[in-house]
Amino acid sequence: MSGQVLSEVSALVAPEREAELVTSYRELVAGPLPDGLIRTELLRGPGHRWRVQSLWRDRAALEAVRSNPKLAAAPRLFADVGAEPELTVFQVTASQIGSLALD
Repeated sequence: MSGQVLSEVSALVAPEREAELVTSYRELVAGPLPDGLIRTELLRGPGHRWRVQSLWRDRAALEAVRSNPKLAAAPRLFADVGAEPELTVFQVTASQIGSLALD
């Protein structure tokens, strides 16, 4: 089993603020990323539901970011566009990339 965790921050975003969210996310990831962040994506779903999913090396890397308000960027992205962010953290228990199993 991997020590990796996946954080998911989601919110309903008003249609007129969606472009602002996308721009802010692109600006954020263009800069230096926090230590331990492996991958991050901004996802748009039905009904104006948006998510930032981020894969972290381990829970300690995620907690280091969450403990510093300046680094906890995903919740702030949503708050800045007037949305109420919800955070969920998942333990990665099995993973597959192409034909390479990462259990």
